[in-house]
Amino acid sequence: MPNTNKLGNIVILNGTPRSGKSSIATIVQNTVDGVWMNLGVDTFMKMTPQNYQPGIGLRPGGERPDLEPLIVTLYQAMYESIAAHSRLGLNVVVDVGHHDVYSARRGILYNCANLLKDFPVLFVGIRCPLDIVMERRIETWNTGYTEDGDVPQPVILWQDSVHVPGIYDLELDTSVLSSEECAGAIRMQLETEPYGTAFKQIADMSKGG
Repeated sequence: MPNTNKLGNIVILNGTPRSGKSSIATIVQNTVDGVWMNLGVDTFMKMTPQNYQPGIGLRPGGERPDLEPLIVTLYQAMYESIAAHSRLGLNVVVDVGHHDVYSARRGILYNCANLLKDFPVLFVGIRCPLDIVMERRIETWNTGYTEDGDVPQPVILWQDSVHVPGIYDLELDTSVLSSEECAGAIRMQLETEPYGTAFKQIADMSKGG
């Protein structure tokens, strides 16, 4: 049973699509001690009505300004839910792709950091080189390079924008580490320093900006 006398741990995995976040989240759920709830992007996209898809999964580029105010609200709802679970002693793992390349600057990550700055949060950057991302896109979705042999612009935008400002408690490269090894590194970090500092630093940046 969860311990309701203390806050549950929170692990937020941030990276591009096909970087390996979801696989790591599943292994964390199944191998790290305690009850771990997955409240990531896929979960929230499934909860979002079809008319408002892809919701928080909207890729960089500012192509759906009509959705952006809702996306701000959806992210707030997701992070408020994360906080509620933690208050009840439940651990939470979140796989997400934060970016701020909308039609206008939305500051979503900074807002989310302010919501969780006093919680035991590990903000983990899931890195993966572009060529490996492309290989995985082809394997998973059977879609890859353009007819001219170029990387599609949305994929480049993801790669360029998802790790801004790049402040993390832990960074993992899934081109050299397996999902199990990544989960193991997260487990070790939780055992030594569950209260990360990245979200506090990002929250402080928002006050200065």
